Amino acid sequence: MFKKVLILTLFIVGCTFKAPVEFSEKALTDPFFTVDNKKVQLKDVLETYKGEKILINVWASWCKDCIVGVPKMKELQAKYPNVKYIFISSDRNVHAWKKALKKYKIKGEHYFMMNGMDGDFGDFLNSNWIPRYLVVNENGFVDLFKATKITDRRIVNALKK
Repeated sequence: MFKKVLILTLFIVGCTFKAPVEFSEKALTDPFFTVDNKKVQLKDVLETYKGEKILINVWASWCKDCIVGVPKMKELQAKYPNVKYIFISSDRNVHAWKKALKKYKIKGEHYFMMNGMDGDFGDFLNSNWIPRYLVVNENGFVDLFKATKITDRRIVNALKK
């Protein structure tokens, strides 16, 4: 009986999750590193691009699905050059992250999650899966919260909004 109640509870909770349209204060203040080792917060990054459409890609160099998606991401960048592309790495170390940036020639703005997926930004994502794609509109609101494949049609739909 307990097992049935637990499964039903998990199902109800899973079905009632509502995707946020704003970043939590904790997510906004989670620390990241830039490629030149400066410490920044997500709120500073978003403020830099306020008024512009942003595609955020949460990824890691060890993630096969993330790397497989790089060519499709490059196609998207060519098709939508006015979008700002932000890559947030959950790599285990800075060296692996920087090595992958060079190897795969990923263009965009790059940040390293100092606390990884265990930090406040990772908690905000409410996910144990990467890659993860979010689209932020010109007003700073999250138009797309949870896409796990770069080929997800919702990404293009959100970029066209």
